[in-house]
Amino acid sequence: MIFRFLVAALLAYATSISLAWSQEGGQPSGRNLAAACASCHPTGKAGQGKIPALAGRQKDFLVRRMLEFKSGDRPATVMQQIAKGYTDAQIETLSAYLAAQKAD
Repeated sequence: MIFRFLVAALLAYATSISLAWSQEGGQPSGRNLAAACASCHPTGKAGQGKIPALAGRQKDFLVRRMLEFKSGDRPATVMQQIAKGYTDAQIETLSAYLAAQKAD
C-alpha cells in the first residue's frame, strides 16, 4: 500500500516538474509547480489525516516547511525526496502561489 502511494507521488511529481519547465522562458509557474502537491494534499480547508491542506497557508510558513524537508531537518516519508527536487526559487514561487489560493 505504501509502495503504491510512493510510486504514485513520485510519478505525479516527475510529471509536474516536466510540465512546469515546459513553460515559456524555462521558468515554472506556481500553478504548474503546485500540480504535484495536489496529488496528495487536499485543496479544502481540512487535511487528510497527517497530510495537511496547503491553500491559503502563509507563504513564509510553506517556505520554511519545504526548506526543512529539503535539508532533512523535518522528518517525512515522501516530502524529503520531493522537496529536494525543487530549487529555493521554485519553493518561493510555489509557496507564493499556494498562499494566494483560497481553500475550497
